[in-house]
Amino acid sequence: METSTATLKARLDGLCTRYDTAEALVKDPLSVPLAYAAPLDREVTAFVAAHLAYGRVDPMIRAVRGALAPLGTNPSAWLRERSETEIREALAHALEGWAWRFHTTADLAAWLLAWKRLDGESGAGLESHLLPGPDENADAALSRVVQRLRTELPATYGSRFSLPDPHEGAACKRWRMFLRWMARPGWPDLGLWTRYPVDQLVIPLDTHVTRVSRFIGLSHRATPDGKMALEITESLRRLDPVDPLRYDFALSHLGILGDCPGVRHRSTCAECPLYTVCRAGSKSAARIPR
Repeated sequence: METSTATLKARLDGLCTRYDTAEALVKDPLSVPLAYAAPLDREVTAFVAAHLAYGRVDPMIRAVRGALAPLGTNPSAWLRERSETEIREALAHALEGWAWRFHTTADLAAWLLAWKRLDGESGAGLESHLLPGPDENADAALSRVVQRLRTELPATYGSRFSLPDPHEGAACKRWRMFLRWMARPGWPDLGLWTRYPVDQLVIPLDTHVTRVSRFIGLSHRATPDGKMALEITESLRRLDPVDPLRYDFALSHLGILGDCPGVRHRSTCAECPLYTVCRAGSKSAARIPR
């Protein structure tokens, strides 16, 4: 089944209407930074929340909130006002026994100290560090920051898990999520960075986005890696060149909320906005014109 670009765009716009809601946001780590008022506090908490965003949603969000609790209501000031030694000691005491899967309290402290150092150099958070230079794209800037942090952070499994490099073929899901939150101005994102090129954002590739994207022909790759993330993003860019990631929240939450069974079943699929363009709801796979 060949699906026109206009038809697919209309179906995905319908999906956004369905999931771009406050109710859907409850099951998203973005709900954590949105609870803070100041822009720099939102950046710090987003930096933590995005990079701990793996595993089951409910316990993950609890772990993120627990990790941030010692920093109080003004995390950026808390970090700026303390020395690195004071931060390590305070977190070790307050978060004794805290862990989230691969990440320990020591990993969390190292991650927050990385933000503190980068913020200390810029005086205004992380945006300037992740901006592409005149002769590079956004992924080159991300790779540069990742390679720097690999030399500065302890070589623990948790730290290395947070530092995939797009130039090594990694999908970089958690970095992509953080960048989307910070740079994209549309709901539900924070839109705090005004200089970052929104049209160069790449989709955060999770299992839900991977599966649904294959169903509707956004990608035909078998491996969920950096190339797949780029292919899906390019497909979405044909639908919205300025803001290709406006569809990411809806695509992921179709799976996160358990509304996509993954198999052809009229009783559960017929109400889905993607039903007519999805191979799980029709006899042949949907494909976008190349």
